[in-house]
Amino acid sequence: MNPPKPQAAPAGESSKLSGYLAGFLSHLAHERRLSPLTSENYRRDVESLLKLAGATPLDQLSIHHMRRFVAQLHGRGLGGKSLARMLSAWRTFYRYLARDHGFTHNPCDGLKAPKSEKKLPDALSPDAAARLMRVDEDSTIALRDQAMLELFYSSGLRLSELVGLQVRDVDFGNQEVRVTGKGSKTRIVPVGAFAVQALRAWLAVRAQHAAPESTALFVNQQGRPISPRTVQARVAYWARKLGLGQHVHPHMLRHSFASHVLQSSGDLRAVQEMLGHASISST
Repeated sequence: MNPPKPQAAPAGESSKLSGYLAGFLSHLAHERRLSPLTSENYRRDVESLLKLAGATPLDQLSIHHMRRFVAQLHGRGLGGKSLARMLSAWRTFYRYLARDHGFTHNPCDGLKAPKSEKKLPDALSPDAAARLMRVDEDSTIALRDQAMLELFYSSGLRLSELVGLQVRDVDFGNQEVRVTGKGSKTRIVPVGAFAVQALRAWLAVRAQHAAPESTALFVNQQGRPISPRTVQARVAYWARKLGLGQHVHPHMLRHSFASHVLQSSGDLRAVQEMLGHASISST
């Protein structure tokens, strides 16, 4: 059942509302010095409120009215972010009315917009991930790149974690790697057999590139620790060269790791620990 359409405000009330809106826009432009575009967004949002309110005076609107207005707009397809912005504009409008026109309450206080639907991150299919691991160049740089790709996909590392790895962080005996994540927290994550093999092959030739004093696991062609930008470029390069047909970035490999491990094991807590998430809601 559709909600009843609001009745139009009487002529005298309509004139008063126009005055409120004009004064509010002047306040935004001259006191808060907001840009014309921002002021225009406020104007649109407040006009939506006035239309929803209809014949009900603004000083008689309650939080229950506002909840109904939000529900109506949500039902028309407005998302959480748009509704949150609109509620913010309405709160600001009521603060102006309290300051300049004696309004005694703000019916938007304490009201929250519905949460926006969270889009799942992009991930490769298992077949596409397997194809990306088939690095087919016979060079030391290709060995390095394959080790990076395998480690991303095997252990779900963040880009910053991979470039921060030191040679001593790899434990071949236990097939593990010690990772320093967000907030300088360290965790131990398992390394799959293919990644172990790729890391051994890279370490066998690493000295041909690394500066003598360097302890970084992955280095560039000048012997310095590899940069995040270079890693991103190399991941994208191999995705193109191996015909994946989509832009691939390091975080997509992390998502792919999490998705495929979760599909095969169903153990959300274990995936959370391996990813280094503080909150399981992130996982």
